[in-house]
Amino acid sequence: MVTPEGTPEQVGLGGQAGSEEDAYEGLRGSGPRCGHSGGAGEQLAINELISDGAVVYAEALWDHVTMDDQELGFKAGDVVEVVDASSREWWWGRILDSEGWFPACFVRGYIKQCRKRTDMFTEEELHAIFGNIEEIYRFQKVFLQGLETKFCKEQPHLSEIGCCFLEHQMDFQIYSEYCNNHPNACLQLANLMKINKYIFFFEACRLLQKMIDISLDGFLLTPVQKICKYPLQLAELLKYTNPQHRDYKDVEAALNAMKNVARLINERKRRLENIDKIAQWQSSIEDWEGEDVLGRSSELIFSGELTRISRLQAKNQLRMFFLFDHQMIYCKKDLLRRDILYYKGRVDMDHMEVLDVEDGRDRDFGMSVRNALKLRPTAASPTREEVLLCAKKPEQKQRWLRAFQDERSQVQHDLETGFSITDGQRKQAMLNACKIHPTGKPPGLAPAPPLHPALPPQQVFMLAEPKRKASTFWQNIGRLTPFRK
Repeated sequence: MVTPEGTPEQVGLGGQAGSEEDAYEGLRGSGPRCGHSGGAGEQLAINELISDGAVVYAEALWDHVTMDDQELGFKAGDVVEVVDASSREWWWGRILDSEGWFPACFVRGYIKQCRKRTDMFTEEELHAIFGNIEEIYRFQKVFLQGLETKFCKEQPHLSEIGCCFLEHQMDFQIYSEYCNNHPNACLQLANLMKINKYIFFFEACRLLQKMIDISLDGFLLTPVQKICKYPLQLAELLKYTNPQHRDYKDVEAALNAMKNVARLINERKRRLENIDKIAQWQSSIEDWEGEDVLGRSSELIFSGELTRISRLQAKNQLRMFFLFDHQMIYCKKDLLRRDILYYKGRVDMDHMEVLDVEDGRDRDFGMSVRNALKLRPTAASPTREEVLLCAKKPEQKQRWLRAFQDERSQVQHDLETGFSITDGQRKQAMLNACKIHPTGKPPGLAPAPPLHPALPPQQVFMLAEPKRKASTFWQNIGRLTPFRK
């Protein structure tokens, strides 16, 4: 069979290339898109995929009325299986039981093996590489339409675009998930690109898109760069906008809004980086019971030693307390190795109120206390046990009172901004902690996650207490004993 090179010229009817829509389409994970035929490199990449067993499809942009019995007819929207793309202008395709030649310029291509061929891609791999870029693409289309309606082409200086940013300032937070996922995407992509068939696949995506010669990881960086550029661009726009302009106040407000978005994204990134450290810390605690810390928490607020007094206990207990958002964990130090902690319990801070207790005799507990504060269950709490916590010094007590306020503020802030960690992120953090210490508990405690950023440096406590000097107790006993080997 011969390629119908003499068929009437229809190649010039191709679609557009190089638009922002194309750029995002090329990163959507469902495959590439093209509006017209490409060069030899494109055909080589596509045919490499076909010869490798990949199933390549093309979606018709326009109706194609057949010119002879060797051509394949279709209507706009039909899906054609591409069997041969060795020709630059005409491809051989199949629809159900019909086969034939069709103009490459009449279709846009997309490769379904991303989700269809599980030997190449899993859903987890696709999400790891592309994150929520489809969600960003849909939002950007809406945002772009809003900008276009506010932009005056005839007299650009009369445009008023500040309101567009203010209207969508909360929507920009979807970039947070993408930015947090980006380092993992680069790692996942680097592993796949060690295999030739993935190289051919992603190169075909780029060539069909008519995109510039940049590797996929370069394109994946674009959303990260975009969200960082908005404050810079708005600052430049404000600089050259007359203060008397009707859009000046909105542009100024938009600049502050986008700075807040960037700040929020950075804060969320820091929080997600901390969950690995929290998981490592938990893995160092002996005799752990109950759910993981990450089941409810993602931020260490404060830590330190307090004496715990409960009416259910016969004696006072010196414990190490770790205040996270939503909960507080307390542990007991090993008698000999003070760097080892044993899990002893937790307090649900969502159902607990903190009371400042004056020095002197406490009527509820029937004892005299100093530097104390009280944890009292709320009406919705499943427990009715009250607990006294006593610090060694008055300034330490005040610091703990501020820490409990910071914890409630953090919980409220997360609720308002919608911050949370996913089940996948929790599981991955715990898995990473197990990989770091595969044989069991690590030697000593893991490094502490950073504390609340508002804390002054002199008030920052490490999650893991610094190791103390080794005890000489047994060496001294050895010198005193009369028995020698």
